[in-house]
Amino acid sequence: MATLVELVKKGEIPAEVKKVAEEEKRDIEYIVKGLIDGTIVIPANIYHRSRDNFTPKGIGKGLKTKVNVNLGTSADVEDIELELKKLEVSIKYGTDAVMDLSTGTQIEKTRKIIVEHSPVMVGTVPIYQAVVEATEKHGFMGKMTVNELFNVIERHCKDGVDFITVHCGVTLSSLERLKKEGRLMNIVSRGGALIAEWMVYNEKENPLFEHYDRLLEIAKKYDVTLSLGDGMRPGCLADATDRCQIEELITLGELVDRARKADVQVMVEGPGHVPLNQIETNIILQKRLCHGAPFYVLGPIVTDIAPGYDHITAAIGGAIAAKAGADFLCYVTPAEHLALPDVNDVKEGLIASKIAGHAADIVKGVPGAMEWDIEMAKARDALDWERQFELALDPEKAREYRNRRAPKKDEETCSMCGNLCAVKTFNEYIKKKK
Repeated sequence: MATLVELVKKGEIPAEVKKVAEEEKRDIEYIVKGLIDGTIVIPANIYHRSRDNFTPKGIGKGLKTKVNVNLGTSADVEDIELELKKLEVSIKYGTDAVMDLSTGTQIEKTRKIIVEHSPVMVGTVPIYQAVVEATEKHGFMGKMTVNELFNVIERHCKDGVDFITVHCGVTLSSLERLKKEGRLMNIVSRGGALIAEWMVYNEKENPLFEHYDRLLEIAKKYDVTLSLGDGMRPGCLADATDRCQIEELITLGELVDRARKADVQVMVEGPGHVPLNQIETNIILQKRLCHGAPFYVLGPIVTDIAPGYDHITAAIGGAIAAKAGADFLCYVTPAEHLALPDVNDVKEGLIASKIAGHAADIVKGVPGAMEWDIEMAKARDALDWERQFELALDPEKAREYRNRRAPKKDEETCSMCGNLCAVKTFNEYIKKKK
């Protein structure tokens, strides 16, 4: 089966392209050009997009900022039903994608269930499962063979995963750079650290980099989008925008070019922990070095001192990043750095990231963004509470506050101002003057 890029190059317009154009309020030609140029991706595995419940999404230039939710079990908390509840709440509150980051003993089963139940695109990090299986088989992950790694990658693709994070930019050269850099924190990317450990043990190049063409063949076979992971991302503000990070980004930019030549969709992942004044610079660098490839950022987190509130630190950074051109925000929950998130953490993290993305979309002039806020302003001016709830990102929370603290059930105003409500007072005054 042809990839979406191959199809549009032949002049065909797949249903996925039509749906994305409709949702984004863009001409089909705009989406087609973005796909061909590589500035837009539509992650849609041939097996996932064939399901009736799948809704394709576009990520990239001129489109709404998308948000991802991380799911998945751990060795300490392995409850697939809990992950399905997280998926359910993620869909309810409007996530554009989910990533299954499971590392427990039921990785395969969890992934298949999530893909089966997810109407949105699903991503994974295959190195996690490859390491778990290699440890079980050989007693140590360093003994994992190249074939074992690529066999796991193909299993993920065969199961319908729409995009995979692959840490191809962690190279022998970048590890040497890391030694010289003197970071406060070295590698904080789990996938990046695992690849680095394998490389050091085997004294060999990263197989994802050395055998990149093999990776492209698998991705093309299933039309899976490659998400080039930032294994050298900074884990604290002090390490942001250093030589390790930028060297990896240069490598990823070169790999973007190779993927495009193979008609494989590709995006690039970014930091991480970044001070406010460096976020825009990071986006500009990525867009320049990676030739406009869609940029997928974690946060960025703008301060290291707020454990328990990192959904807020990430939303601040996410808004600035998206305004500067980031296309895809990976949510961060209040549990970041502390624990596996629960269902409520997932909701809080998702809403915070959606606020950040929408705030940026208004500034970027994304079709429909400002119009949403205008409709809310009209509803507030009319004191139309039901319409306000309907337009809210979290209608349930808004309604709960209103019902719990309204002075009377039939009162037009809220309990903040009551009879001194500026909107009500001025509108009544205007009516009298007429």
